[in-house]
Amino acid sequence: MITLSFWDKYRLTAAVTSHLIHTTYYPQHPELGGVDSEVVAAVDGGIEINAAGYKDQLKRQYGFWDIVGIALTVDNAWAALGSSISVSILNGGPPGLIYGLIVALFWYSFIGLSLAELASSVPTAGGVYHWATIAGGPPSLVQITANVSVQLYAVYHQGTYVQKAWHVYVTYVALLWLSTLFVIFANRLVPYTQTLGMFFVIVGGVVTIIVIAAMPKTHASNHFVWGSFNENNLTGWEGGVAFLLGVLNGAFTIGTPDAITHIAEELPHPKRDLPRAIGLQISLGFLYAFVFAIALSYAITDISQLQGGINSYPLAGIYQQATQSQPATFGLLFILLLTSLCCCVGTVLTNSRTYWALARDNAVPFSSFFGQVNESLSCPVESTIFVCLFATGLGAIPLGSSSAFLALTGSFIVLTTVSYAIPFTANVLTGRKYFPPGPFHLGKLGNVINLIAVLLIALFDIFFFFPYELPTTVESMNYNSVILVGTIAVSVVWWLVHATHHYPGPKVMQLYIHDDSAPLNSIEVLEKTHIAENLPKNEGGSA
Repeated sequence: MITLSFWDKYRLTAAVTSHLIHTTYYPQHPELGGVDSEVVAAVDGGIEINAAGYKDQLKRQYGFWDIVGIALTVDNAWAALGSSISVSILNGGPPGLIYGLIVALFWYSFIGLSLAELASSVPTAGGVYHWATIAGGPPSLVQITANVSVQLYAVYHQGTYVQKAWHVYVTYVALLWLSTLFVIFANRLVPYTQTLGMFFVIVGGVVTIIVIAAMPKTHASNHFVWGSFNENNLTGWEGGVAFLLGVLNGAFTIGTPDAITHIAEELPHPKRDLPRAIGLQISLGFLYAFVFAIALSYAITDISQLQGGINSYPLAGIYQQATQSQPATFGLLFILLLTSLCCCVGTVLTNSRTYWALARDNAVPFSSFFGQVNESLSCPVESTIFVCLFATGLGAIPLGSSSAFLALTGSFIVLTTVSYAIPFTANVLTGRKYFPPGPFHLGKLGNVINLIAVLLIALFDIFFFFPYELPTTVESMNYNSVILVGTIAVSVVWWLVHATHHYPGPKVMQLYIHDDSAPLNSIEVLEKTHIAENLPKNEGGSA
């Protein structure tokens, strides 16, 4: 056995990272994960270290199609579009919905390319946090599921049932905790739920589109679908501003490209599979959402009945107008419920892994408690429960504000895109030299793509701070700026109180940025044969 110094260990890591040496570990127990040519690894006293700088604690149980299932299910694009359509109904109607979605695709294509490159280079459960020490997730996705569930009841109780905010909240809490318990105690079954969710998203989307396109006795005019923006702009803003505000609907439809990066340490081949899954999520999500948006628009026969405010749920009304049938409306909403239930499980999964990654690096309060993993369940139980408790509190916001759902949607987009912009900007400013090229690399176009992503984030996030409608009241005010500043303020206070004394930064930094701040590419790389000869032998396997 050759003893390596601290510096030699990280030089070895850099060499393995740069050359993607194929090394086989745990030949008799592949379910334990180990590492391969797709995973950054170093040998530290005989312990294999993953891309985050830690020994694997979670089983690498997700194959490529499992991760695609999670991506499509958590994104749930056509369902997210339909469930947040109240934004576009007021911001230009169908034209605002369709054109806004196209603009959102253009915007998120640059974000997706930039994220895919980083995920291919450094695949860790921290995701954006490990690239920029900040991350976030949408409690509003579970809110959508709660809304759908309440609407299923309302379909058969029209005239006697009046939806109340607390009805949605109680359903939201029940679904949230059921999903949390499933993630904790049935973790090995989670991949199957996401594959099932992918089936519901794809097949359910096709069925829904066919039904709402074929059943209406009359369809909306081409002018209504493609050219009625001004007459359906009820925000009080001029057309251009109203349109940019309405892009929020499209952004929320596509806006979860980083979600799957947080289970990178549960994938056998994250460097290869994450970029492909991100690409499929954005492209297939847009395709379904785009066709669904057109079908919905032609199915609307009386938009005035749908313009009940930003917290209303007009999708059920559109289904009713399209089918003129309570059973058909119930069936379409039930399809949406099935996709959303699987989405809830995926959302809890990815958000719990994010908080666990933060706790593992001592970046949050009570890190030693929340950074634990129950190895028998292969789940960070404490972090999962905390995320659920936090989301339970956030879900109560709509009880006291008429614009709360839009606030949650808008703040989700703002906080996540700001977190994306930080590593993109830093990567450009440092000459893109600290991230070793992975299987997916943007090459010479990287600077341009990263800069366009950052500029578009800045543009749209500024507009997402504007009031939703004019004139503005206290109840309808846009509090996204308050949420962003509050988040930054809490982070700064925590940094001053805790991080300056107890937070060394994520271990992943030690693998890529060294004491002399020399970029990884400037470190002399050891020859592949030399590394292979000096790595410790594993019983029954090769070096």
